[in-house]
Amino acid sequence: MEMVAIRVLVLVFSVVVHEVAHGWAALKLGDTTARDQGRLTLNPLPHVDPLGSVIVPLLLSLTGSFMMGWAKPVPVHVGRLRHPWNDHPKVAAAGPASNLLLALVSAVLLGLTAGVAARLPADHAAAGPAGFLLLVWQTGIVVNVVLAVFNLIPLPPLDGSWILTRFLPDHLREGYENLRNYGMLVVVGFLLLMHYTPAGNYLQTAMAAAVSPFLSLALVLARAIG
Repeated sequence: MEMVAIRVLVLVFSVVVHEVAHGWAALKLGDTTARDQGRLTLNPLPHVDPLGSVIVPLLLSLTGSFMMGWAKPVPVHVGRLRHPWNDHPKVAAAGPASNLLLALVSAVLLGLTAGVAARLPADHAAAGPAGFLLLVWQTGIVVNVVLAVFNLIPLPPLDGSWILTRFLPDHLREGYENLRNYGMLVVVGFLLLMHYTPAGNYLQTAMAAAVSPFLSLALVLARAIG
């Protein structure tokens, strides 16, 4: 149960940072909506969605699936952005970018902690605070890379769809935008497809490839310190 708790808590923190990054980017680009509604805070209470931030991650963790979840979307008033057509994709990209940054920080901390743990007696490193932190940082890498990669999939309403919209030709954009009318149903259908068809293997392979550089960085740091 300790591992389940770590995975859920790390995911909650990561999705909160993801949403705050959207709001922060919007603020820098001219839209104060998120700030005005009190959403530029790391306090999870204004952000947590009971279903997406707790129930779904808990069920996925208990079944051994890769961690996925979401928080309440930070409000963005596109019309208030200084250059809406160009700025909205930047706001969308800020969320996945924040998760990749968290993965990088987790990799550095994992390497530093592993280096220190290597100097401790084996039983202390495995069972003490060092062992707990190693699990937290490892989880931080995996969860944040999964969140970043998944949210960059160009499927409405995920962040990648807003980025793709900026570059679609006019004759394709309207039909593509109509998918937003189905909201999370599209995402749930996609997740089911990934879990219960061979297509899921390709996504998991992409996730593993994206996680690998961060683990390699952690290993290099651990060896340098140890």
